[in-house]
Amino acid sequence: MFERGALVHYHEIGLKGRNRSVFERRLRDNLEAALAGMPVERVERISSRLLVRVTDHSRIDEVCRTVAAIPGVSYAAPVYITSRDEHDMHAAALLALAEVPDAKTFAIEARRSNTDHPVSSMEMNRRIGQHVVDATGLSVDLGDPDVRCHVEVVQGEAYLFSRKFPGVGGLPVGTAGTVVSLLSAGIDSPVATWRIMKRGAVVVGVHFSGRPQTDDRSERLVTELGEVLGRSGGIGRIYTVPFGDLQREISLAAPPDLRVLLYRRLMIRVAERFAALEGAKALVTGESLGQVASQTLDNMAAVDDAATLPVLRPLSGSDKVEIIADARRIGTFELSTVDHTDCCTLFMPRTPATRATVAEVRAAEEGLDIERMVAEAVSSAVYRDFGSPAYRGPKRLPEGVTAAAEPR
Repeated sequence: MFERGALVHYHEIGLKGRNRSVFERRLRDNLEAALAGMPVERVERISSRLLVRVTDHSRIDEVCRTVAAIPGVSYAAPVYITSRDEHDMHAAALLALAEVPDAKTFAIEARRSNTDHPVSSMEMNRRIGQHVVDATGLSVDLGDPDVRCHVEVVQGEAYLFSRKFPGVGGLPVGTAGTVVSLLSAGIDSPVATWRIMKRGAVVVGVHFSGRPQTDDRSERLVTELGEVLGRSGGIGRIYTVPFGDLQREISLAAPPDLRVLLYRRLMIRVAERFAALEGAKALVTGESLGQVASQTLDNMAAVDDAATLPVLRPLSGSDKVEIIADARRIGTFELSTVDHTDCCTLFMPRTPATRATVAEVRAAEEGLDIERMVAEAVSSAVYRDFGSPAYRGPKRLPEGVTAAAEPR
């Protein structure tokens, strides 16, 4: 009986230069963390690939699906691991092709990364293909076969497979530093968070809840969203800030049409305090240009005036249909459409400003004790960790910041 494994291919990592090994090690560590508790012997690097050796063959597809969900993976293939002996490769090819039972035509695609293997790729194609024809009666179709059997000779072994589990691509989490994402329970910001995770960033979320002016439903939903996003190892921690009273204070003191922008500016300042604690180099929001009144270029500029860090908007060029498609694909859509009260809908004006200027919002803030409000928001936060292998939390937190109680 052949050994089984998940052969992991990547794309972008392969384009790296002298530091490629750093990306490979990070991906290996992320895979080991994601596969904890599964029937896996080890994860090893083999010639521009990773190999996950699986001990329970009945769970090979489960392992491949888990691997494919990790940023940095192009695809995971359930392989038969054999020696380079021709008879072993012939037998493994038949097993691999049998995993696509309705196929009538096939092709063999062999390649060798180890040049000391005496048989060329073309000759392996011919020999293995002839054995399959003789053993099964299947027809060869090199152009558009029902199934392709891939044969990869790497180092001292051969790996054969006929199926692939498409991965999410991107770069391994932990290779691009840390960012702070303003994470709501809606559709957009979880997708923005996911996109930035795929670029290799570790994400620390900050959720602004409407409490005590609203219930805690959005907080519970964000925790569940964090668990979904955390499956790929990209979420380190989420801080939850009760923001309702501060919004009420702004609504009583500021021009109605500028309220939403003043909320956003205060959120940016609070998020930057957490960024300083976490060593984050940028903020992330779920804004999409022109989607709602507050997301015009003028208003974005007015909000960004409050920031000292770069504000990244991964969704700025996406429409709602594209964003919803991504939300469905990553598994956040159903949670994001559960009814809840969003803090930004509190004390909403009838006609919010769409072309605010920096001068206007600065003038509107003059009557507010911004420093006190930021300090109050930070000190009232609670946090929850999500087990990212690339995340290291701060050694010290401001007074008042505590770990969230475990959900009942």
